Amino acid sequence: MERLDRVGLTRRRAFQGLAVLGALVLLFLVIPWLYRAFTTVSTDDAYVSGHVTFVAARVPGQVARVLVDDNNRVHKGDVLVALDKEPYEVRVGIAQAALKAAQASFDVTLAQTRGLAGEARSLRFTLQRASENVDDQVAQLHAKVATLQSKQATLARTDVDYKRAEGLYKSDVASHQQFDAATEARRVAAAEVERAQQEVYQIRVGLGLPAQPPPGQDLTSVPPNLQQTYSSVKEAQAKLMEVASRLGVVQSFDATPADMLAEFYRRDPEGNIDRILEALIRSAPAVKQAEAKVLEAQSNLAEAKLRLRYCDVLAEIDGVVTRRSVNPGNNVVDGQGLMALRSPTDIWVDANFKETQLASLRIGQPVDLDVDMYGGSRRFRGRISGFTNGTGATLALLPAENATGNFVKVVQRLPVRIDLVDYDPDKTPLFVGLSVTPHVRIHDAPTGPDAGHVLQPYLVPPAPELPNPTKSGP
Repeated sequence: MERLDRVGLTRRRAFQGLAVLGALVLLFLVIPWLYRAFTTVSTDDAYVSGHVTFVAARVPGQVARVLVDDNNRVHKGDVLVALDKEPYEVRVGIAQAALKAAQASFDVTLAQTRGLAGEARSLRFTLQRASENVDDQVAQLHAKVATLQSKQATLARTDVDYKRAEGLYKSDVASHQQFDAATEARRVAAAEVERAQQEVYQIRVGLGLPAQPPPGQDLTSVPPNLQQTYSSVKEAQAKLMEVASRLGVVQSFDATPADMLAEFYRRDPEGNIDRILEALIRSAPAVKQAEAKVLEAQSNLAEAKLRLRYCDVLAEIDGVVTRRSVNPGNNVVDGQGLMALRSPTDIWVDANFKETQLASLRIGQPVDLDVDMYGGSRRFRGRISGFTNGTGATLALLPAENATGNFVKVVQRLPVRIDLVDYDPDKTPLFVGLSVTPHVRIHDAPTGPDAGHVLQPYLVPPAPELPNPTKSGP
């Protein structure tokens, strides 16, 4: 009997110990679970997400080498694929030769234009000399008219002498020899007047004027702008206009030489002809055309060198190679995908929370992340960074049609983006697509950018509103 009592007591103590152990285990399991249930919001519909950078050929060609394979880690700027460069090196050589030819053509055109500028300079002085010649001829006309008037005075005096000698000769006071001398002097004076008159007529005709002036005008009368309209002046002006037009200077045919020269000198504040001609040389149509061909050749050479550089397909980001689909010897075209890169650091978690869980969620709230890959051995930290502007149903390829009448309410889920905090991929890497269970600590204060908000701010602040002149003041 005592033995049975001792066995019963032992069993009771064992059951009591198990009960205490169970109570302790329950406390350690249930209390944290209850605490988390009341202080966090979680979902098991969450996955690691990340961007995919597709690597594509930018020029067509044959693949010479593939330097990476799937799962290789690469740095930004590393060569992934090398295309055959020989065809593009030939094109670079052709472009370089074309550039040299264009530069040589530009030098020749520039030299020819400088020759035109020198010719224009010479014709400018030719025009000035033509105007000066007209002024000189007008001065000669005045001098010849003065000579004519002097000869006419001499003739008038010899007429008086002749008449006096004739009267004395008839009255036998003067000898025949004296009368002949007076007659000869009268004839010589008349001849001098005729010669002086013809010289005046010659100068007038040379100036493009009638030999005899119109009634009411004397022999010295000339148009006031004769030095601008004279034929030799207009001829010199026309030659200068022809050369100037080849330098890109367009003049009106009605412009006078003085207006033309004044317009020419106005091209420089100080009227410096050397600076004016240098500017005209640089802006001459032929020089501009040759310069444009040089620029075109330079652009073609730059393009050829760029396409040559594109033969090396580079990594645009630090990442891991996936989905390689190219091998040496393949012929690829521009834009053809060769492989993809995934960044090991530019990742986040897309957690699809139920709409009934969103009321307490805000940007900046801390999140504990349990990843199935690591089980309970590693917990990651994160923070909410934004909310997708639409539930998964609205973003689906075939969204639900609730207006058809067959409506069944389904709790919607909204993707919430969670950024990782203090994440080190070299120690505990995460891979896109892994299942995650996030626990948002809703009672902790939000931190970081846009903390406490639901919508993120505009990337570019709105422009200040300008005052409306149509609105009247208060």
